[in-house]
Amino acid sequence: MQENTKKTIVITGASDGIGAAAARRLSSEGHDVVVVGRSPDKTRSVAESIGARHFVADYSDLSQVHALASDIVESTDRIDVLANNAGGIFGKGRWITTDGHEMTFQVNYLAQFYLTRLLIDRLISSNATVVNTSSMAHRLFSRFSLEDLDAEKRYDPRTAYGNAKFADLLHAQELSRRYGHLGLASASFRPGVISSNFAQESAGAGVEALYRGPVQKLLTGPDQGADTLVWLAEAEPWVDFGSGGYFARKKPASIARQGQDPLTAYRLWETSERMIEGLPNLAS
Repeated sequence: MQENTKKTIVITGASDGIGAAAARRLSSEGHDVVVVGRSPDKTRSVAESIGARHFVADYSDLSQVHALASDIVESTDRIDVLANNAGGIFGKGRWITTDGHEMTFQVNYLAQFYLTRLLIDRLISSNATVVNTSSMAHRLFSRFSLEDLDAEKRYDPRTAYGNAKFADLLHAQELSRRYGHLGLASASFRPGVISSNFAQESAGAGVEALYRGPVQKLLTGPDQGADTLVWLAEAEPWVDFGSGGYFARKKPASIARQGQDPLTAYRLWETSERMIEGLPNLAS
């Protein structure tokens, strides 16, 4: 681990849960944390409690992701860590965003892909680390198909979530393959099943029982869930962890077989590029 190195760390989904826990811990250790969340009040509250800058963006609207990227670039000279942690599990019905994509796929993956793409020049110039929050759901629920990323042929909320978390894992792999030689590192991790408000919009999705009620006492708290995120944010890539890897409890974790195929990650990237084609880039 790099000792006494202050980093600029952007954390999305930081208004609650492991994002907020990581923001508090990293700020207390002297890092310059940028808090990003969807709820104006909750995001402001977390940011003010640690004296951090904050921005608000709703990932169901990609124009807000573009505005977020612009704000981040204008507010800081470097980004040492981008933690793509925003996400959620949504209801039983298949919801379509204003951008025409299935909600779970866009919020958990495509918006994060777009944000990373918008920030890529700043990330490379900073020798940054990009950390994606994935999940055990990529093994338990995913039925990943590059031909049906928006779940038009078959929709199930758990499967949609598992597929998006699978995509986050593949995104970290492909980031390292494409930009590792330029000094950009990446990783994905699973935080465990967290006792938080994460699934507050998941009514009817078949997963809310994992996050609510008495069973919460058996779950991992946000502080524990943030451990691996904090470790990856402070660690030295290629020394403390292998770039592109998937981690749990600060150690390499097993990946579903399909996630070990470089061609799948490559094809997902190319498909994602086509999905955001025509969306604005940042002014150079």
